[in-house]
Amino acid sequence: MQLHMDSHHFTHGQLDWRAAVLAGVMAGAVFLALGVVLMALTTGGSPLEPPRMVAAIMLGRGALQSSQTFSIGIVLAAFVVHFALAIVFALILGLIMTSFNLDSSMGMASLAGGVFAVAVYLINFYGMTRFFPWFAEARNLASLFAHIVFGIVAANLYMRLERNTSRGVKADAGGPS
Repeated sequence: MQLHMDSHHFTHGQLDWRAAVLAGVMAGAVFLALGVVLMALTTGGSPLEPPRMVAAIMLGRGALQSSQTFSIGIVLAAFVVHFALAIVFALILGLIMTSFNLDSSMGMASLAGGVFAVAVYLINFYGMTRFFPWFAEARNLASLFAHIVFGIVAANLYMRLERNTSRGVKADAGGPS
């Protein structure tokens, strides 16, 4: 049995945009479903509350009013913001994974995704609350867990979906594949 220790220093890997966008959309869907269910179960609040909080990023504080009534406009705005952010985060994660060869194994990808997700959670729920203070009330373990699941799913999907062009170049150059 041979042990492979890949180097995780900065390299000029090529981001696979298609894989990152698809990973973002799919991980975003998992996050959305998990987040709504967990928030409703752990806080006892309305399942419409998380979409209203997200929609308020684009629509303003007015989207937070009357949380018990359904509004297609609020839901559509929440989807646009949510999936745009999911794609941006997956692109950043894919770039980090490719640049530091963190897509070398499923375990490394999972670790990178989980750590990235914790960083995103901290930025979103402790840094961005300066601009969107309503997210402070969503600081809890359920939100953190949903973020970690998003990061792991996005990282693993990116690794599975990425076209191995950057790995092929490394292998041809004598590096690990």
